[in-house]
Amino acid sequence: MPSIEEQIALLERGVVDCIGHDELVKKLKKSEESGVPLRIKAGFDPTAPDLHLGHTVLIQKLKHFQDLGHDIYFLIGDFTGMIGDPTGKSETRKALTREDVARNAESYKEQVFKILDPEKTKVVFNSEWLSKLDSFDMIRLASELTVARMLEREDFKVRFREGNPISIHEFMYPLIQGYDSVALEADVELGGTDQLFNLLMGRDLQRSRGQEPQVVITLPLLEGLDGVNKMSKSLGNYIGVSESANDIYGKVLSASDELMFRYYELLSDLSIDEIAVLRADMDSGKLHPKVIKQQLARELTARYHSKEAAQQAEENFEKVFRKGGLPDDIAEKKIQSDEDIWLPQLLLELEMVKSTSDGRRMIKQGAVSLDGEKVTDVKKNVSPQGEILVKVGKRRFCRVSFA
Repeated sequence: MPSIEEQIALLERGVVDCIGHDELVKKLKKSEESGVPLRIKAGFDPTAPDLHLGHTVLIQKLKHFQDLGHDIYFLIGDFTGMIGDPTGKSETRKALTREDVARNAESYKEQVFKILDPEKTKVVFNSEWLSKLDSFDMIRLASELTVARMLEREDFKVRFREGNPISIHEFMYPLIQGYDSVALEADVELGGTDQLFNLLMGRDLQRSRGQEPQVVITLPLLEGLDGVNKMSKSLGNYIGVSESANDIYGKVLSASDELMFRYYELLSDLSIDEIAVLRADMDSGKLHPKVIKQQLARELTARYHSKEAAQQAEENFEKVFRKGGLPDDIAEKKIQSDEDIWLPQLLLELEMVKSTSDGRRMIKQGAVSLDGEKVTDVKKNVSPQGEILVKVGKRRFCRVSFA
């Protein structure tokens, strides 16, 4: 087991806030002496079932605690998900249905266990305790927070100043999230920087109920591939956890040299010292940036697929981009049709774009080719004859035959 100092260095690596640093040291020492692991909590409202690497910054920090032997409580907010987290929103957020929450929660579990050990992770749902609170309990909980204190939150402050509506139920969200910490008797809670107000609420509620207050750790919002904006699917600057090995590998290689080290710090399993050596080797010219980036691309691709898939993705990348060839694992699909098919519709049926609008956009950008010929006409129809090779962007290929 690493020393307490080494544990702290690992656990505070890449974090923005550690509210209760001295308390964390004491908790770690107590855990080491007693042999009782700490209870580490992170809550996820199942509103976005498709995770990207920005989401995994927090999960990677959970893994650090898990590797040190502590209990991870992966809390799926099925109860709070039906309220809708108002954090950072300029208007009241639409609540999810029970069916939405259940479906998205299952998808979350499938993806996070690519990082966390399922045998050592306790997946809990906050409906287990929140659904048992009666109206009296809720009113008593609401009495612990003033409207003035709630309006200290920047998002609420802005909405109030601009005259945008704030629903009463939104005020309940941070209280309920804080109550989760009470129910779990959490020692540490992790969250993004945009969750700081809610995380501190947990400390307040634990203290008022005689519990030892949790340490609060916040993680940064990861920049996307553009190096400027937060990683986001809507901005198209993301690397998805469920993307193909070829896409993950290729997208990591497209990151800038400086962004590469940001990803190393927040996403890699390498130690800070090992990362420092890589940076020094790059700065001295001992290692080319491409070699260092390939190492990161292999690590992240293997994490979400396998070492073999990562190796194959690297070989495909070299074959396609360095030698002008085609990847070995081109998808093959048959389309049942005897009529011409509008190209954006064909791309959608092949699952190479998210919508026909996305297909039109890719065509306009010159990112679509048929049998090696670039297509720029968004009105183009494809005749259902023989076989064609469809390419979208730099990494998506599909061999299509018609029947």
